[in-house]
Amino acid sequence: MVGPYRGLFTGPGVKGFVLAGFFGRMPMSMLGIGVVLLVQGLTGSFAMAGAVSAVLSIAFAVAAPLSGRLADRFGQGRVILPFAVVNALALVALMLSAGLGLPDWTLYAAALVTGATSLSLGSMVRARWSHLHPGSAKLHTAFAFESVADEVIFVTGPALVTVLATAVNPYAGLTVALVAMLTGSVALALQRRTQPPVRPVRSAGGTPILIPGVALLSCVYLGLGAVFGSVDLITVAYADEHGVKGASGFLLAAFAGGSMVSGLWFGSRRWRISLRGRFVRALGVFVVGLLPIMFVGDVRVMAVTLFVAGLAISPTLITGFSLTERLVPPSLLTEGMAWISTSIGFGVAIGAWAGGRLTEMVGASGAYGFSVACAALAVVVGIGGSGLLRLPGAPSPAES
Repeated sequence: MVGPYRGLFTGPGVKGFVLAGFFGRMPMSMLGIGVVLLVQGLTGSFAMAGAVSAVLSIAFAVAAPLSGRLADRFGQGRVILPFAVVNALALVALMLSAGLGLPDWTLYAAALVTGATSLSLGSMVRARWSHLHPGSAKLHTAFAFESVADEVIFVTGPALVTVLATAVNPYAGLTVALVAMLTGSVALALQRRTQPPVRPVRSAGGTPILIPGVALLSCVYLGLGAVFGSVDLITVAYADEHGVKGASGFLLAAFAGGSMVSGLWFGSRRWRISLRGRFVRALGVFVVGLLPIMFVGDVRVMAVTLFVAGLAISPTLITGFSLTERLVPPSLLTEGMAWISTSIGFGVAIGAWAGGRLTEMVGASGAYGFSVACAALAVVVGIGGSGLLRLPGAPSPAES
């Protein structure tokens, strides 16, 4: 399984941007649960916590394509630094607003700016890989590695922020997220050698979301984002209902752990099934694996169930980003990948808001039904519109 990954990091500057991107995007797994733990701990309301988290996610979802387009137009280095500084200041303002008991609107305002200035560093790192290995078999392996890196972040991030928030103080987890974001972002911005070159845009009004295949993928990932956002919040409530709130991060780590394991396996294989076929199959496996979470009443069994449910996440993300790379012109690549991230972000916002409301209305187990319904909807849309994902002129089924 390790074979295909050998030699992936030998190019000049590769290790540097991989490490910088890893640390820079640590907050993507820490902010959501960190904000939920902070706000819920201070207000006692999961609905309020979900709403603040939703504002942050919506702001990120709206702004990510813009920052991606700016990176395509002016270069990643010139965009990352100012965004990172403002993002750090906004997150500090959010923590101070919560800690000082300022009016609710200050929490929402700080969350809005924090989300709007949160860069999609994963898209920028993937754009660098695409620049280094355009259309090659190594790109599939690189995208698989990045999905595994995402899942390592989602395994360690929630557990880390939960331990810090419950055992140290409510602000410790978000503080670590802030330091990781600044360190990784600055390091990535300074690595100009591996960033994609600025290419002229042939159509001034062009945007990747107008490409039918990208629009379809965005709709699918909107549904999957709602699954991720709702599962994050509902799982915190589930652990709280069972008297082990501190275990919520470890339950979410199990969810991401399944995805990490499958990502390593998925990226190590040479596939004869087309990209489109892999994408559709991964969606189907995901919804089937998610079904049991509504019926589990034991925390230890839930950890295993979430691990199994997470097995289909990485294959779905890997194939989605690979399809996007094939569908989008090089001059809009970062923006195109950011649309996937922005769709997930919108979905996370919807899921966090709905999950908070439903948890207070019907309890955690009942609220998980929303997560399953969103996954089922994503499958219906993905399978129904899969014809839009056919790649013209593909040299072999394994690359189509």
